[in-house]
Amino acid sequence: MNRRARRLVPGFGAIGVGLGWLTLAAAAQTGGTRPLVYAAELDGIIHPVTAEYLIGTIRTADAAGATLTVITLRTPGGLVDSTLEINKAILAARAPVVVWIGPSGSRAASAGFLITIAADVVAMAPGTHIGAAHPVSGGGEPLDETMANKAAQDVAAQARSLAEQRGRNVKLAEAAVIDSRSFTDEEALTATPPLADLRASDVPDLLRKLDGRTVRRFDGTEVTLHTANAEIVPMPMTWRQQLLSAIAHPQVAYLLFSLGTLGLTIELWNPGAIVPGVVGGLCLLLAFFAFQILPVNYAGLLLILFGLLLLVLEVKVTSFGLLAVGGVTSLVFGSLMLFDTEVPELQMGLGFVLPLVLAFSSIVLFLVHIAVKAQRRRATTGDAGMLDEIGVALGAIAPGGAGRVAVHGEIWNATSDESIAEGDEVRVASVHGLKVSVRRVRKAAAPQGEE
Repeated sequence: MNRRARRLVPGFGAIGVGLGWLTLAAAAQTGGTRPLVYAAELDGIIHPVTAEYLIGTIRTADAAGATLTVITLRTPGGLVDSTLEINKAILAARAPVVVWIGPSGSRAASAGFLITIAADVVAMAPGTHIGAAHPVSGGGEPLDETMANKAAQDVAAQARSLAEQRGRNVKLAEAAVIDSRSFTDEEALTATPPLADLRASDVPDLLRKLDGRTVRRFDGTEVTLHTANAEIVPMPMTWRQQLLSAIAHPQVAYLLFSLGTLGLTIELWNPGAIVPGVVGGLCLLLAFFAFQILPVNYAGLLLILFGLLLLVLEVKVTSFGLLAVGGVTSLVFGSLMLFDTEVPELQMGLGFVLPLVLAFSSIVLFLVHIAVKAQRRRATTGDAGMLDEIGVALGAIAPGGAGRVAVHGEIWNATSDESIAEGDEVRVASVHGLKVSVRRVRKAAAPQGEE
């Protein structure tokens, strides 16, 4: 290499380093440092499965170093215990959590209201509403006035604490619990202080409006959000969470309970069928899982079981249809009472219950009728199938002696307590291993005057 070439090498090296830095800077501007926003969506009842989903999303976002976690919320409410677990995760989250009520026409009621006011930022789509957070019994049993007041005051204290720490309207938050008040997006945004922070038509619109906004966290620290050109990472439910969440629906749980009861009934009346028993047991286990989550009224459950008992007795007891009518009535009222809640999404209407009850009752009555008829039918196999069979003596049999008879298409060793001549018709009285005891068939005497 000559002297001139050696002088040019450092220059080319500097140019290469400069181009490298320019490339890295361009990559950073075009997406290398794009803020991450993790997005979850809850559309349904709040219960342990949905709580697991939201808590998992928040923790995943924190582990990935996300700028923000956005929860799209549409819910009629749910269990207070699950709501508290979700709120604990929201308050302890490293990244700010935004709850957006949307799209238009959606709501966050009851337990969903508590999740809403726990968030760092509350956004609502036009035409949405929040509130109506008065607690109801989760076990279906009625609460007396004292217990109901204690439950309401406990939830109201949670609402006040969250609203005060987040700088939201404490009086309105308390009124949503004590007086079951609901608030439109306009009312929530224009209240002083407000219950909601901003209005957004969708998640991209939400991120545009959040860019540059300073958020006060639950511990008092302030964070400025940078959401421009953010990369949205959707966090759907896993297949397991989707399955369990679908099961925890009143109508699905009721269908599973009905199918499970029917399957076990078929298995009990027809032992060895296996498939009805396995399917029925699985359906009942899934139904009981859902009953642990849903507000089940145990009086309604007992009425359903009592109705099934009446349907079974209808076939065995002569009641001229009264037991069947009582059973169907008990099933209808028990089904309507099965889920005790004021939330319409958790209730079952007569239009759903009545056709299902009638179909279920018809199947049960038919199966019971077949089972009873089969029990009353004379046995055709085994020792029981030999009793009262008619045969022919193949030889003379002395009283207390032994001989052979042709019966049931077979030749048997036989004994008798009476004298039987060869060719006489005999009837099997009992079976002892490979020997039968027989009696002579006595023919009716011919009427006098006939030969």
